Amino acid sequence: MDNKDAAHAHLLCFLKAIPPVDFCCVYGSALHSINPDKSTMIDYILGVSDPLQWHSENLKMNADHYASWMVHLGGAKLITGVADKLGVGVHFNPYVTWNNKMLKYGVVRMNDLIQDILNWESLYLSGRLQKPVNMLVDNLDIVNVNSANLRAAVSAALLLLPPKFTEEDLYAKICSLSYMGDLRMLFAEDQNKVKKIVQGQFDLFRSMYKTFLEEYENKDFLRFSSSTNQHANISQDCGFAVTCSHVSSLPPTIRSRMGITTEKMKVISDSGEVENRYRSGFGSREEAAQRMQKVLKRTVRVSSARQAVSGLLTVGGVKAARYLTNKMCKAWRSWTLA
Repeated sequence: MDNKDAAHAHLLCFLKAIPPVDFCCVYGSALHSINPDKSTMIDYILGVSDPLQWHSENLKMNADHYASWMVHLGGAKLITGVADKLGVGVHFNPYVTWNNKMLKYGVVRMNDLIQDILNWESLYLSGRLQKPVNMLVDNLDIVNVNSANLRAAVSAALLLLPPKFTEEDLYAKICSLSYMGDLRMLFAEDQNKVKKIVQGQFDLFRSMYKTFLEEYENKDFLRFSSSTNQHANISQDCGFAVTCSHVSSLPPTIRSRMGITTEKMKVISDSGEVENRYRSGFGSREEAAQRMQKVLKRTVRVSSARQAVSGLLTVGGVKAARYLTNKMCKAWRSWTLA
């Protein structure tokens, strides 16, 4: 067994200590090829059909994973209620010690996960799955469902990029989509986070998005040329027809929040650009990009605020203070080294 297989097997072992799940992925800095810190907390997302039932079972097995006040005051019902009504449907248990490792795992209802992937309702988990993850369990073929999320992420990033850019610029823009408007980025996150994620996982980003970039190249949306650092230089067609195609790839919820109805985006007519612009609901590429960016920022701002409040309540005072302190330290280091 090579190192990669051994690491995969080790990550899977944790699932034996909790109730069964329908979906599981590992994400975050533990995946960074350049990450030298072996003590880094390993981050899991767990998808289950019924969070109330799952937490009820997990409380019997691992009550110490939860904040004591939640266990005593309401148990599984309180845990799921806070996640659904205050947060964005995800309950996190951080600072879980298991097999000499520090873990954090978030539990989400499968239906909520799928809806966010397809519609960017909160861009919380869909944003996570726009970045490299290690999928350990996938009973409902989330890999296939997520292809719509990846295509939308490419189109959204291209709308925000200039006519010429690098391959690293593209992945950085994709990575930044789910951080737009995130309140944590103002005071409690590493300001170089996006750059570190992309540089640490560049080959994984390339593998994730290869199919979509090849498709867009075949459609003449993109043109690639090699560069000395092995990262491609890219130029894109910024014409209105291509812009309409990118907008049509965005999730229905995002288009609706942009004021672009399904009817307006059905088919670009052959009667000329003036009619195209009228029917599409926006007058230029710049207008479409600005509308989209505004919607994404608002979506992320609301979801990050809700999840922050939910997280502070559910992890308990000591763990919340520890988590926030760690985030603040990372942010401080990034500011002082900038």
